[in-house]
Amino acid sequence: MKYSIGIDLGGTFIKFGAVGEDGSILRKAKIPTPQGCGYEETVDAIAGRIGALAAEMGAPCAVGVGCPGVIDGARGFVVTGGNLLWENKPFAGDLSRTAGVPVCVCNDANAAAYGEYACGAGKRFSSMVLLTLGTGVGSGIVFGGKLFTGECGAGAEIGHTVLHGGGELCSCGRRGCFEAYASASALIRRTREAMICHPESRMWELCRGSADLADGRTAFDGMRLGDGAAIAVVEAYLDDLAEGIANVVNAFRPAAVILGGGISAEGEALTLPLQKRVDAIILGHGAYAPAAILPARLGNDAGLVGAALLAKEGS
Repeated sequence: MKYSIGIDLGGTFIKFGAVGEDGSILRKAKIPTPQGCGYEETVDAIAGRIGALAAEMGAPCAVGVGCPGVIDGARGFVVTGGNLLWENKPFAGDLSRTAGVPVCVCNDANAAAYGEYACGAGKRFSSMVLLTLGTGVGSGIVFGGKLFTGECGAGAEIGHTVLHGGGELCSCGRRGCFEAYASASALIRRTREAMICHPESRMWELCRGSADLADGRTAFDGMRLGDGAAIAVVEAYLDDLAEGIANVVNAFRPAAVILGGGISAEGEALTLPLQKRVDAIILGHGAYAPAAILPARLGNDAGLVGAALLAKEGS
């Protein structure tokens, strides 16, 4: 059986998928990331799981790993590993030697973008940008079947373009970044602030009386109940998200912008008002070369599929 292994490497868990040539997932597994994200321990743990899959299914054609941070895929280096706290690690080479199979490594958002392009919501488009709305805002850009990653793999960081100069402090150290306003974390922060300012809000009922229990669904659920404070949170969030998407469209003019992360589960409650806002403010007002705004389809599997397919193509 011909298959490749896709791996989604996170600070808490490492997810594995045996992916067929058509992008279908044949097997899935998950293991905890070694305590402290130690580099050698993590390489050994991944190699062990690759060996277990190979013993069960036969040797894979290749292994692809989606990793957080700045990734120099051409050299196989993790330049900075985000929450893994790795610096300048020759990860692809080390894992390949340990596991005995070809390995490629790419940024996790880029892997997810390629997965959505090849097998998900972007399949019918020649170009697309994926924005993952989670703890931060991850992004991946695909044009003509090729990932755009910038010089040395350090580009396509749309979450760290500035939306409001001097605004909210971002994790990167700058103020006013798109991520600081459009991430799920930002939406939750705004929801909690609105709850504190509006003790009459029905969002308190949804959170069982504790603002700490607010999540990315709370404001949308409150909006559906007609709660004024929730409506204001959602409207402000959509305004900022639309501005950031408009910047993406004006810069790259993709055929589609795909939204991933838990918030994308809102479906048309998210995408329809966003489409209206974005069409109104982009150059040409959406009449010429419009960009469709759609929810992602592959969910948490996008990175596994994308990493495996990229590895197969590079092997």
